[in-house]
Amino acid sequence: MSTNDTLIYLASASPRRRELLQQLGVRTERIHAEIDEAVLPGENAVAYTERLARDKAAAGWHLVESCGLPSRPLLAADTTVVLDGEIFGKPADAADARRMLEAFSGRSHQVVTSVAVREGERTLLKTSVTDVAFRPLTALDIARYIDTGEPFDKAGAYGIQGRAAVFIERIEGSYTGVVGLPVFETAALLSEFGLVFP
Repeated sequence: MSTNDTLIYLASASPRRRELLQQLGVRTERIHAEIDEAVLPGENAVAYTERLARDKAAAGWHLVESCGLPSRPLLAADTTVVLDGEIFGKPADAADARRMLEAFSGRSHQVVTSVAVREGERTLLKTSVTDVAFRPLTALDIARYIDTGEPFDKAGAYGIQGRAAVFIERIEGSYTGVVGLPVFETAALLSEFGLVFP
């Protein structure tokens, strides 16, 4: 790939991931890659996100090949939240979002984001783990936040880049990893496939 060609395939519908890639100067073409996202018995959060990122990259690459699309790097990612060993994905409904936010209230949890980049048979992967500390939340805090609609498409039922920012006392790790795509790790992976940053 030439250093001037910054178009990659993105196996994600996340507008946040697309925006973070745009900040790096990377253009994306979306590839729809559906996989089973069920947690396997005994699977921890890191193993889970790494498996899903790899599986999304493989499913996306299969589509690239079967559609006869030009070869270029394909990026896939997965983010999850973990507290006391429990994996928190996207909430099923308002009650599930409330349960998650109540669990995080006044406590620290981890946000795990794995990124896989594939081209041909070559797949590379990196994982970011960030500690996030929430302030204590009242029932009214939680209800008002749920009423915004913001929790429903986000692992752990919150977006650090949105209104939930007021809940977060501190983070240790990658802010962009909590958003859904750790920029440092992503740039390192894409560099391995010929992209040049900045």
